[in-house]
Amino acid sequence: MSLAGTAQPKTLKVACIGNSVTAGLGHKDPAATAYPVQLQQLLGKGYEVQNFGHSGATLLRKGHNPYHKTKAFADALALAPDIAIIHLGLNDTDPRNWPNYGGEFAADYTALIDTLRKANGSMRIVICRLTPIFPDHKRFLSGTRDWFWQIQNSIPQIAAANGVELIDFHTSLHARPDLFPDALHPNEQGAAILAKTVYSHVSGNWGGLQLSPVFASHMVLQREQPIVFWGKANRGESIKVGFNGKTLIAKADGQGNWKSTFPSMKAGGPYKAVIASGVTSIVLEDVLVGDVWLCSGQSNMDFPLQAAINKADEMQRAQRSSTIRLLNREPIAETDNRAWDSTTLEKVNGLQYFTSTWQQCDSVAAKKFSAVAYYFAQALRQQVDVPIGLIQVAVGGSTTESWIDRYSLEHHPLLVNSLTNWRSSDFFQPWVRQRADTNLKGSTNPKQRHPYDPAYNYEAGIADLVHFPIKGAIWYQGESNAHNIELHEQLLPQLVRSWRNKWGYTFPFYYVQLSSLNRPSWPAFRASQLQLLQTIPHSGMAVTSDVGDSLDVHPRRKQEVGERLARLALHFTYGKRGVVPYGPMPLKAVHTAKGIEVHFNYAGKQLSTSEGKILRGFTLINTKGITIKPIATIQENRILLQAPVGEQMKTVQYGWQPFTDANLINASGLPASTFQMDVQQ
Repeated sequence: MSLAGTAQPKTLKVACIGNSVTAGLGHKDPAATAYPVQLQQLLGKGYEVQNFGHSGATLLRKGHNPYHKTKAFADALALAPDIAIIHLGLNDTDPRNWPNYGGEFAADYTALIDTLRKANGSMRIVICRLTPIFPDHKRFLSGTRDWFWQIQNSIPQIAAANGVELIDFHTSLHARPDLFPDALHPNEQGAAILAKTVYSHVSGNWGGLQLSPVFASHMVLQREQPIVFWGKANRGESIKVGFNGKTLIAKADGQGNWKSTFPSMKAGGPYKAVIASGVTSIVLEDVLVGDVWLCSGQSNMDFPLQAAINKADEMQRAQRSSTIRLLNREPIAETDNRAWDSTTLEKVNGLQYFTSTWQQCDSVAAKKFSAVAYYFAQALRQQVDVPIGLIQVAVGGSTTESWIDRYSLEHHPLLVNSLTNWRSSDFFQPWVRQRADTNLKGSTNPKQRHPYDPAYNYEAGIADLVHFPIKGAIWYQGESNAHNIELHEQLLPQLVRSWRNKWGYTFPFYYVQLSSLNRPSWPAFRASQLQLLQTIPHSGMAVTSDVGDSLDVHPRRKQEVGERLARLALHFTYGKRGVVPYGPMPLKAVHTAKGIEVHFNYAGKQLSTSEGKILRGFTLINTKGITIKPIATIQENRILLQAPVGEQMKTVQYGWQPFTDANLINASGLPASTFQMDVQQ
């Protein structure tokens, strides 16, 4: 049979329309590495990709360099492409443009789209959410940040109004400042990410069926909330999800995303989940439904059970705890005093810092898991008969800034400053910066990422958890931020707001007050942590000043810490009112005829001391600022402080030393928080 008359497949013409990002500005050889060039390599010979990027171009027709007047646009129209990829808007953030003509942006974008359609009525038009601009851009705080997001938020609306497709150029790159040498233009590697994004969108190939890595056999799903499975698949691909006797069919959208939502369930299991598409099938065994707790912070949360002070039979108890499940997101390299190799540096930049899978709690898994989180779960299980899932994401020495999402930091009037040159900023303790410098010694990238980097641990460790419902969070961190109390008073509430906004609901947040250690700023820092209870809604604080170590920032008595966190959860989250959540919490100090009386919440009927000895820890400060040691006595549920006659007292302090032996407890044996308060006259 002759094939001479057989029609050859049509080569599809692709026009990449845009500004300097499309043109490849900043690349050593844009003709070889600009994203349209890399897109051509991915799409292959069935496509003809041309680059119509024009540096400095604005979408706005009255802007300082309007794209519609450029030769690049005239050439794109002459091509009459089958597919047009439009990425414009970055230069419209210039103060010459957006403040004057921003109201015309949607109409001007529509005009651009209509002009393209006249060139080819069947053209497939795709517009892009903008690539990011980072805070070290010279105009970021003077207007670019805010105008950028006004433009960014309008682009999906423009796409919907004009019936064109939408690509997200932002999300995957917003977490990669290391790829933006000048804070605006992605380098060759960043261009490769853009090319892969366009390739997947144009071809529909998103890599086939994938399940989010948070899902695995032996996991715990949150009870009494909708149960959602999600992942990636090729565009239009049907995914069958079976769970607990029900089967749902999902379809992957144009971005390759799919999800299936099952009704909420009561605690139970084990169940099996099967996710299938075509010949590909993913089977999850031994899935429980119960309560999931996120356990995060720095080294004292990371501190493993095997290094803590444990009872002789603790590993036997761990072996019997099959309804406790552990997801330990372990760092690929510790933040210790050594330089990382090139492979580690590359993975850190790629946000591949954590590795993990769900495990049943047994003696092997528990040894390496957070001691605080483990004891927290054991204490819960004694009074709450549901499976408990623990997700550990903790990094030794990490800063609070590193756990907050980038958008929140960028839009906070103070914290935005932490994102610029953090390794030379006094916002961070010298040892934190020095440790990062040591780890990153082998890197040649001035924007090399590190787990102490603001937003890093959120982006690498938390971001892919926020669609996975949790019961609440426990937090042990602060040692790396104790140098700047006022800054931390901004940071921790922002972290909690950030996480709750991302999860979409107000889950409980229980944190650990720093213990005792010979560091001068810690008494004031502990007092600040106490006051944050009034600032952060639905929070609680575990007191640990009685279990510290004067010379070791990692005290080994972790059981008390975990159990005190559990008391907070049992009382406030699970409604176990018979569980006392706190030791004596300072309420007020008042002058009386006998002396100064200190009143407490959670004192019970009778206060006492931890070893039955004389009460220790109280001091007074007079109006001249001189510290005086009073006679301190327990008066049932109050403390009476008596000072020398004639002294005018201004302030009461308790446990006001870096390492304290203060010993006040309530009837439940729980210690009083260290504190400082003014005396009411």
